[in-house]
Amino acid sequence: MTALGRSSVRHIVALPDRGEPVELSWHGVTHTGYRRSGNEDSYLADVPLFAVADGMGGHSHGDRASDAVVRRLQAAVDGDFIEPSAIVDALNLATWDIHQLDDADHGIGTTVTGVALTLVDGHPQLTVFNVGDSRVYRFSGNELSQVTTDHSIVQEMVDAGQLSAEQAENHPDSNVITRAVGFSVEPEVDLSVLPLEPGMRLLVCSDGLTKEVPLERLRLHLAARLSARETANALVDAALAQGGRDNITVIVVDVVRAPGP
Repeated sequence: MTALGRSSVRHIVALPDRGEPVELSWHGVTHTGYRRSGNEDSYLADVPLFAVADGMGGHSHGDRASDAVVRRLQAAVDGDFIEPSAIVDALNLATWDIHQLDDADHGIGTTVTGVALTLVDGHPQLTVFNVGDSRVYRFSGNELSQVTTDHSIVQEMVDAGQLSAEQAENHPDSNVITRAVGFSVEPEVDLSVLPLEPGMRLLVCSDGLTKEVPLERLRLHLAARLSARETANALVDAALAQGGRDNITVIVVDVVRAPGP
């Protein structure tokens, strides 16, 4: 388990044109859970990158893969904004790092998902990135929506109309993913742009949260409008109360201020 970055009550990012600044608040937390002997999750939480990686490959192997990813992402940061291409480059470098670590050919890898503060035509936006089945959610206007799409067998079955989203959550193959960082294969990264909105909350998490806490419970926790720290800790507690069968990692990011469109 690797936790990089810091928690912030308020962090103000000045814009190049000296317009209305971006103000963010966030908190990240991780827990081993009640069923696992070690924590293979890692996270990075600091401007401009908020990322969660869920390692695979067994104790002492998956955690090294997730560590490699968040450290490469952190090393790619040079200021308050980051280019999406720098994120992809960092994940490509992490793939090589993981290959070097896997000297016994265990077959190790990791998911990674997150949000990054980027500039699009000089205007601040969020770039969402994803490989695997860790998730990014957006809470705005009292509605919670999943921004990322899982790269998993059951998601493909949902897309094909063979399963409902509710059935997919409890399917026996729900932990089988179709994309990862590692396994000596260049990662295929999904990227999308998300507008910054004042009052918007973002949830970045591993599946140790989403496999325990249903969507409506997630929404209610985010809607309670507690601080980012209180909300992140409450979400972990909710997953533990449901059994805590996996490692649980949560980052809550609040957009306190943002310039208009």
